[in-house]
Amino acid sequence: MRLSVALCTYNGERFLPEQLASIRGQTRPPDELVVCDDVSADRSAAIAREFAGRAPFPVRIEVNETNLGSTRNFNRAVGLCTGDVIVLADQDDVWLPHKLAALEAALAADRDAGFVFSDAQMVDEQLNPLGYALWDAVRFRPREQERFRRGAAFEALLRRYRVTGATMAFRAVYRDLVLPIPQEWVHDAWISLLISAVGRCALVTDPLIQYRQHARQQLGEKKRGLYGQYLVARTMSRKTYEAVASRYAAALERLRHVPGVGAAQLAILEKKVDHYRRRTAMRDPGAWRVPIILREYLRGNYSRFSLGWKAVAQDLFLG
Repeated sequence: MRLSVALCTYNGERFLPEQLASIRGQTRPPDELVVCDDVSADRSAAIAREFAGRAPFPVRIEVNETNLGSTRNFNRAVGLCTGDVIVLADQDDVWLPHKLAALEAALAADRDAGFVFSDAQMVDEQLNPLGYALWDAVRFRPREQERFRRGAAFEALLRRYRVTGATMAFRAVYRDLVLPIPQEWVHDAWISLLISAVGRCALVTDPLIQYRQHARQQLGEKKRGLYGQYLVARTMSRKTYEAVASRYAAALERLRHVPGVGAAQLAILEKKVDHYRRRTAMRDPGAWRVPIILREYLRGNYSRFSLGWKAVAQDLFLG
């Protein structure tokens, strides 16, 4: 299979050379690298062009006319890839040498898998280990990993994000399904959810990248304790829940028109949207929260679509 790497850059000159070097150093080199620069104010595009001049594989570099933002930039990069498999890449990580070989092997071993993702080493700016792995940070436990292997990834992803784009690759036959990516979604969450509705996923339990955590990154995965989770919960407002309902309503609308999506999957997605609309409504002035919370709890929706008792406490005591 032909492997295309979709790399998005934006003011990434500090870490980009290391990432490009790690892509070049793969034991199984990519068949194509597509770089979309989002009008960087630094030398990101120039660094990519210099790399293209000496890379042992084709490199296509596109500089956007205007700043698109992360989601639309990945949308463009994915659309430009020509390979059978599209491997997503962030500008500030470092790939371990066997990453592409491991992802390709996982997809070759499971022909029904639409996408694959791996664990990652969590490191600081200088690539020093932080003492935990990505799957530890997102609490992706062995029991839930087994659910993914059994083909239950779709329902699991309706509860919370599990797939980090920097560790992910998917088959290009699903590109028409996932594009265009709605602006309100993070690209990896959207891609993994939609593909899991029509196919299986494969897991690589070994870390395949050094996932750099630094102050300027747009997204990251910090390991938070209970108090840290509480602080995050306090920042969530009515608009937060309304936005979640809107995002999943967009996924529902996309999947309604996709052959192979079962009625059961659409039904559970409808319940997810309804759950978050109810969590939104209870934040209206004068709303009686307790009856809504009790209804959602008794129907199992808190454990199925939110974070269980933590979400119940959040709705009872926080805004």
